[in-house]
Amino acid sequence: MKYSQKVLDHFMNPHNIGKLENPDISATEGSPACGDQVSIDLKINPKTLVIEDIGFQSYGCASNIATASIITDMAKGKTLEDAKQVTWKEAAEELDGLPPAKMHCSVLAVDTLRKAIKEYEISHGLAKAEAFSKLTIVKELKQVIYPKVGEDIVSLKMVKYVGFKEGVATVDVDVPSFDQYRENIAEEIREHLKQFPEITKVIVTL
Repeated sequence: MKYSQKVLDHFMNPHNIGKLENPDISATEGSPACGDQVSIDLKINPKTLVIEDIGFQSYGCASNIATASIITDMAKGKTLEDAKQVTWKEAAEELDGLPPAKMHCSVLAVDTLRKAIKEYEISHGLAKAEAFSKLTIVKELKQVIYPKVGEDIVSLKMVKYVGFKEGVATVDVDVPSFDQYRENIAEEIREHLKQFPEITKVIVTL
């Protein structure tokens, strides 16, 4: 798998790595059992809402470490509102590209940053927790990447049906039986959705 020089630089010499002492908020996304996990700590100026310091810890591959490194660079010094606008595609571009099969690492880093920001805003009365609905599931599915092309499964129109009833989330995805990423996509969907306490069971139909 070929990586850009920037990816290799951030992997070998990651920026902002390590846990902050007494952070204002921390967030973790992913799971070591599935191969990738990122934790992000933030120190935020309560008056200006600027991210004054940021640190990360990573469990995973070179892309996972590199994307967490570049995301923390991109967020540091920004207001919370501006940091929320950073996208996984912008992060990949800052690294001069990622292999399609590794785009999910960029998504993971951005998800972790946004989770930390959201939890800070909610805990400080700057935002309200969103009510859970079927639209929440659809929004989360936009973070599931099809490894073959490095794009999310919703934009690729691979998601044919989303249902939610009595704690059970049902997702119907159109993936050919011969596709090598078939089970990978199903596992990614389960991993993304099981984080919601409202969901007690995930059914993925391929």
